[in-house]
Amino acid sequence: MHRQQEATVTNISTTTRVVPSRENPIRLALVDDHRMLLGALTEWIRGAADDINMVAAVTTWPELLTHPEFPVDVVLLDLDLKDNIPVSLKISTLKTAGVKTVLMSTYSEPGLVREALAAGALGYLVKSEEAGMIVDAIRAAFDGESYISAELDEALSAGTGGGSPRLSAQERRVMALYGAGEPVKAVAHQLGISEETAKSYLKRIREKYRLAGFDVGTKVALRKRAIHDGILLQTD
Repeated sequence: MHRQQEATVTNISTTTRVVPSRENPIRLALVDDHRMLLGALTEWIRGAADDINMVAAVTTWPELLTHPEFPVDVVLLDLDLKDNIPVSLKISTLKTAGVKTVLMSTYSEPGLVREALAAGALGYLVKSEEAGMIVDAIRAAFDGESYISAELDEALSAGTGGGSPRLSAQERRVMALYGAGEPVKAVAHQLGISEETAKSYLKRIREKYRLAGFDVGTKVALRKRAIHDGILLQTD
């Protein structure tokens, strides 16, 4: 059974939790490539829970594995580190080392959540949710229990029904422009984003469709899917 918690956005400085009594603190490592978020979470977790000891906060996967405090008890891991290493491999590596994994992500597609849980993650958090849920998820993982929010649990129960994945407005714009024949550089220019960001959007789009059961690995396949889903109007 998943532990459930009301999912609401709140300021992290106003969130408090009752701290359970533990003989030894949970040794936690945090991995996130956004340095500002990494710093904010590090300070918040250190002040929010006496039973959690933040022993490592790094921005890359290799830094985690080579850190002198590794292996730890629990790793709070950003799902999208943009390092082309499959999350299933990361989770498997951590399991082999006896480390529990809680994933963080900016999106909550049911397919991604299912894949993460199937690979062995014990928690999945969306970054827009209440920061206090992080502590609950870390404690649950340490105890060997899975943790997702009520919102995610509802999405999993509803399922995708084999339909197309839900894309953000910006992802739809990227898919429409790229599917219409524009090169990545032109897509980035038209949307006012960097070329690297445009590539990241395309990677995310392809991953979402893959998890929904559709292969859009080529530009032709992506164009056909964009037309099919009404994202791009077919022109002769």
